[in-house]
Amino acid sequence: MAMRVVGLMIRQELSGLAGKSTSVRSISTGRSVSNAKILGHSPNAHLNKTLLERYTRLKYDPKYVQATYVWIDGTGENVRLKDRVLDYVPKKPEDVPSWQYDGSSTYQALGGNSDMKLVPRALYRDPFKAGPNDLIVLCDTYQPDGAPTASNHRAAMQDAYNRTQELEPWFGIEQEYTFLDIDGRPLGWPVGGFPGPQGPYYCAVGAQNVVARDIAEAHAVACLYAGVQFAGTNAEVMPAQWEYQVGPALGMKCADDLWISRYILWRIAEDYGVVVTFDPKPMEGNWNGAGGHCNFSTKPMRAEGGIKAIEAAIEKLSKKHDKHIKAYDPRGGKDNERRLVGRLETSSIDKFSWGVADRGSSVRIPRGVADAKKGYLEDRRPSSNCDPYSVCNAILTTCLLE
Repeated sequence: MAMRVVGLMIRQELSGLAGKSTSVRSISTGRSVSNAKILGHSPNAHLNKTLLERYTRLKYDPKYVQATYVWIDGTGENVRLKDRVLDYVPKKPEDVPSWQYDGSSTYQALGGNSDMKLVPRALYRDPFKAGPNDLIVLCDTYQPDGAPTASNHRAAMQDAYNRTQELEPWFGIEQEYTFLDIDGRPLGWPVGGFPGPQGPYYCAVGAQNVVARDIAEAHAVACLYAGVQFAGTNAEVMPAQWEYQVGPALGMKCADDLWISRYILWRIAEDYGVVVTFDPKPMEGNWNGAGGHCNFSTKPMRAEGGIKAIEAAIEKLSKKHDKHIKAYDPRGGKDNERRLVGRLETSSIDKFSWGVADRGSSVRIPRGVADAKKGYLEDRRPSSNCDPYSVCNAILTTCLLE
């Protein structure tokens, strides 16, 4: 298929900038590491997970379905969930009943009128439940008067997609994240010091270079089981930092899949007692931040000579830089101020730029796309904690509607 040019999303390359030279230590050797109690204060890391198998082996009538409702809370970057047992097997989101939750406990309402509505939008197989028909139900959220909540950006993206679907917009998102110990320190980093400088960790192998591959690989399998359009994973430039890719997918699916893939990652890491952060700059200094690069393509871009449509879209993006910066992290650009500093494989937050194979630009045309003269563009500005609905909606409206 021609869109395999979009294919498995482009991985990031090495930056090689050093940390603080006065306190650099190997990530796996030295007294600080040997004396450190990795996950010593993480309660979940010390629970006996094999005990749960005693109960997951129990069989119950398959007509009963455990449905885990998942939704975005008022922070715009975290999810909440609760379970409900159905006495039938749903085939599509419309078969699952709407539900309510207490918005006063999720930063979305005051106590006097706090019943918020959950509307099912997508179904996934549940890798955490025992039943053969158990489901994850991705929902969006509505206020008592029927209006979308402030953190419900899915409704706006759905409207934009409905008006542009004849152009067959495809999205693929590269999700970077960092593993932390329960104390907020990157997992495996020496206590009171730093690992060796960046360089050996990207796409690496070996215990001296890689942290928590178990979780990353468990996440990949669980996402594939769930029905997420999962494209791949790799260790990233900063030690304890990883990336995975979702898509390319048509319309709403990539953004839906990204939220569910985040939920699955949080749940698996919870089993290990490890914290996952999507903060775009978890460590200050000469350490790479974390992004949510968004790859975008339309039917005209994928056709022969599609490079002209790609360049036209980039021209439109260049004129709406401020709009996109505000849409690309949950704090209206404040998180990206820490990340988009014009170095460490980022562009400047203050200036739009684009180029071929340039990872220091706002928007990149990959080398393969430039050679084929068709394919997709990569917007490198979204932060790792972005709301993909907000990002995709901004791209649809700027490139196809305005």
